[in-house]
Amino acid sequence: MAKFYNSQVLHVARRYAPGLLFALAVTSVGFAIHQRFDRVSPLVASLVLGVLIGNTGRVPKSFTPGQHFAAKRILRFGIVLLGTQLAAEQIVELGGREVIVVLLVVATTFLGTMWLGPRLGVSKSLSLLIATGFSICGASAVAAVDGVVDADEEEVTYAIALVTLCGSLAIAVLPLLRDVVGLSDPHLFGAWVGASVHDVAQVIATSSTGGNDAVHSATVVKLSRVLLLAPLIGVISVWIQRPSAGITPRFPGRKAPLVPAFVVGFIAMVILRTVGAIPDEWLSPLKNIEQWALAAALVGLGSEVKFRALIKVGGRPLVLALTSWACIAIVSLLGVKYIA
Repeated sequence: MAKFYNSQVLHVARRYAPGLLFALAVTSVGFAIHQRFDRVSPLVASLVLGVLIGNTGRVPKSFTPGQHFAAKRILRFGIVLLGTQLAAEQIVELGGREVIVVLLVVATTFLGTMWLGPRLGVSKSLSLLIATGFSICGASAVAAVDGVVDADEEEVTYAIALVTLCGSLAIAVLPLLRDVVGLSDPHLFGAWVGASVHDVAQVIATSSTGGNDAVHSATVVKLSRVLLLAPLIGVISVWIQRPSAGITPRFPGRKAPLVPAFVVGFIAMVILRTVGAIPDEWLSPLKNIEQWALAAALVGLGSEVKFRALIKVGGRPLVLALTSWACIAIVSLLGVKYIA
């Protein structure tokens, strides 16, 4: 029995190790790029490197099982760890009006993008990826949706590229508009940034132009948006099981759980953080592990993307993304000024 068990472990290690080591090696380069250029997300850097290397045609086929493992299993592990950075008191700190603004921004952006996408000729699956990424938390949200939707690797990569592009534009554009739109108050400016910018790192970079008060306000509002990831993924996982949805589930034919297992893990981490079961000194190491896990997953995902297939997606998703970006910026601005 012991020999059989050992042989099985050895077989699994030989099957997955080459691809996992490849993903970790590329991820380390992605983090090195981030350390040199701090505004470049390590997740985005790792994804781009994975895409570039995957298109050289020099990645051995023996890497494929490990790459798939990273793109699916390690991805979900990273999403679970994302929950350790959130606590329920962050919602309490916002106050009732700010919570209404967050809910309004997420609902309007998500539903508006889902409505407009098919009318622009964008597939429902790509529209869903873009809608979730723009309304919640950028690349992490796109990756989470990919855990329940059977989207093409090219669509996932395109969605991450678009949400990164618009988030990067926000770093330059929103500070220039701060006084124009009447948000000289650091708290209000931070709330606008937190409600409208996608990735957490981009939120911090954008709000830092308004000082520490703006950064604090932006971070609290942003993390409150991230908390909506779990219920949104739960709704999506149930909705796509309906034939009328027009989107293929990741695991068709199976009875859909109320929420996927990795989202249950995400919620469990939020609860543990809220009750104080996760010490504060663990948060930074856990954040690093989460970032490495998500980056390695994106390497595995990106290495399967081919430029020819990506080009076929066309320019209409770009129009959808820019429209979605304008929508979230305007709705959040109105909410911050007249509701919060």
